[in-house]
This record gives sequence, structure tokens and C-alpha cells, in this order.
Amino acid sequence: MKTDNKPWFWIPLLNFASGLPYAVIISVSVIMYKNLGISNEDIGVYTSLLYLPWVIKPLWSPFIELTGTKRKWFLSMQLLISIAFLLVGFTIPVNGFFMMTLAIFWVAAFASASNDIASDGFYLLVLPKEQQSFFLGIRSTFYRLSMLAGNGLIVLFAGYLEHKYGDNTKAWSYTMIIVGLLMTFITLYNFVFTPKNEINAAENKDSHHHHQSFATIFVSFFKKKQIGLILAFILVFRLGESQLLKMLSPFLLDKKELGGMGLDTESVGIIYGTLGIFALTIGGILGGMAISKHGLTKWMLPMFLAMHLPILGFIGLAHFQPQELFHLHINLYFFEINSPLNLYTCITVILEQFGYGFGFTGFMMYLIHVAEGESKTAHYALATGFMALGMMLPGMLSGFIQQFLGYQNFFIWVFIATIPGLILSRFLIFPKDFGKKSEEV
Repeated sequence: MKTDNKPWFWIPLLNFASGLPYAVIISVSVIMYKNLGISNEDIGVYTSLLYLPWVIKPLWSPFIELTGTKRKWFLSMQLLISIAFLLVGFTIPVNGFFMMTLAIFWVAAFASASNDIASDGFYLLVLPKEQQSFFLGIRSTFYRLSMLAGNGLIVLFAGYLEHKYGDNTKAWSYTMIIVGLLMTFITLYNFVFTPKNEINAAENKDSHHHHQSFATIFVSFFKKKQIGLILAFILVFRLGESQLLKMLSPFLLDKKELGGMGLDTESVGIIYGTLGIFALTIGGILGGMAISKHGLTKWMLPMFLAMHLPILGFIGLAHFQPQELFHLHINLYFFEINSPLNLYTCITVILEQFGYGFGFTGFMMYLIHVAEGESKTAHYALATGFMALGMMLPGMLSGFIQQFLGYQNFFIWVFIATIPGLILSRFLIFPKDFGKKSEEV
């Protein structure tokens, strides 16, 4: 089979280009708005609403499925995201910046959701099926690396500028401009290195697939076996995580008398941008290797437990607020890091990121199984749209739940909220060796 496909050259940054905008829009915006004086209540509601484009993306996924090439779609969307982030940077110093930047983030969110649809479809069309389970771990890793680059390195850079200028507005304005320039570089890289043989891959499909109507694609998804159980599982699997992610940064940044850990912006960036990245990389690679070798059935429960059990660490942090410190010294080219870090916070984050990298690979592999058959791109988008709905609604309520329970009881609630997804996962039916790499040469 003739191929110019070199997955190691294009899969990492293509998935990086999916995760980075998501991280900036959904997570980094929380820290940015908090440091720019926006209330926790407004932050919780409005940044959770930014999930909406990922929830409703199945409404336009058939359009992307049936028109143009996936490559043209994701390159156009990545360029639009780059422009949006630059505009956010230039808008932050303006009066009324909150609603203006939210509007721009909404545009970026719709572009990012469309980029996800096209990138996922491109991966399923261009990469040979027998390679998909192995590179799923790589995809998951680089997607999460991009999110940690946002939650870690970008936050670290913003914290550094906050200290340097003593002006949070200037610091975050410059930071978002840099993020826009970074996305522009990634877009150019993907333009050069992503394979151009997608049309040939598409020609191998049955010709009637291209004439399917939107309604046919949607109906075929809801006719899948076990679809009721599948949707229930997808909606509740991340019930705990969706609340954890929204309140984790406020918990780390809030003062100790408010129940938080009392860290500054730079420390949060260091923890996630250095130790977290390393742990996540190892976890994601091992997850892909495990499924590739043994299949999903053997590893589903261990992976899901690895994802959820580290929440116990945050329960411990909230209850005991340990203060043991160690110093991390890193001398980068353009700035130096010499910061005292909370030891137990670092250990908890390392375990949480490793577990996430390892465990989320299994969840992604199951979504690929759900999308099997015709219209993979649209069906995968439908599955991830339901996943985003399961993230958005609990996230919108998380701030109110945390205020009512306090951080200590909130993390206990978050851990309890992971149980329904674990129970439902035991009733899912899929091929025993799904995801296992073929032994054929």
C-alpha cells in the first residue's frame, strides 16, 4: 500500500492544536478572569457556558462530514482560533473587556469544536486502522500535553509577567497575544506536515456515503446497539471530573483561611507545566501501549480507577492543608524559575495527571468503538458532544455546590460523583480485543 503517511510527524501537533484552544478557552480563562477581578460566580457560569459549542457540534458535524476535506476544515479553523486569541489579547485593556473577550472566546470555541470534528475525522480516515490503538495513546498524550501547556506553561508565563509588571491587565494581554502567535505557528506547521492523501482514503469508501443526508447520519447513530446505556455512560462518566476541573484552580489559588492552598499564579503554572506534563506523558504512552497489547476489555476498569482514585488526594489536601515546601529552580532562556512549592500538592498533581493520561486513553478508545461504521466523523462528534454536555451542566453548578459544601466536603462529593460512571461501564458490550494491535505483518 502506497503511503506518504508519517504519523509521528503530524499526529502530535495536530492533537496539540485541538487541546490548546480548549485549555485556554475552558481552563486558562478561569485563572485569567479571577486575576482580573471577576467574581467566582460569574466565572463559574460564563466559562462553563463556553462548553456549549462542544455540546452542539454534532448539529454541524454532518456538514463537515459531507463538504470539503477534513484538512481544509481544520487548517481554516486553526487560523480563525489564532486570530481570536490575538483579539482577546488586544481587548483585555479595554473597558468592558469581560463581555467583549467572552464574545471572542465564543467564536474561538465554535472554531475549536469544528477543528476537533475535522481533526478526529482526518485521523480516522488517513491512519490505518491497525495503527489507531497505538497512536490513540499518543493522541491522548499530546492533547493533554497541550492542555497542560495551557494550564501550566501559559499560566506560568502569565504569573511571571504579573510579577514583572505588577499589572495583571498588561500581563494577561501580552500572554494572550503570545498564545495567538503560538497558534499561528502550529497552524503553519500542520499546513506543511499533515498528509494530503485524505482524498484517496475517502475514495475507498462506498460512494453512497457521500450522498447521505444529515438526517440519515443522525438516525444511524441513535440506532446503535445499547445506545441508551452508551449515552448514559458518556453523560455521567465525567460527572466528578467536570466539577473538579472548574474548582481546582480556585482551590489552589484561594487563601488558606478560605479553605484553599494559598498558591500564587506562577506556582500553579509550575506544578502543572513541569511535574504534571511529565506524569501525563508517561501515563498516556503507557495507556496506549496497554490497549494496543491486550485490548480495551482487560484495561477498562483499571484505567477508569486510575483516573478517579487520585481525587482522594485532593480530599486530603483540603482537609489537612499541608505546608511542607521544597524549592524548584529552573533557568529558562528568557526567565528564571526559583519558587517554593507545596510538596503534597505536587505529589497529588503528579498522581492525578498520570492517572488521567493512563485512564482517559481507555475512555477515548471506547468513543472510537461507538463511532465505528459509516459516518465515523459525525458519529464521533455526536459522542463527544454528549461528553461535553456531561461536562458543561455539572460545571455550571460546581461553584454553587462548592460554596455550599466548602472545599473539604466538595471534593468528597466529587469522588462520590465518579461512582455512577464506573457502575455503568461494567455493562457496556464491545469486542473483547477491541483496540488490540493486529499480529499480522
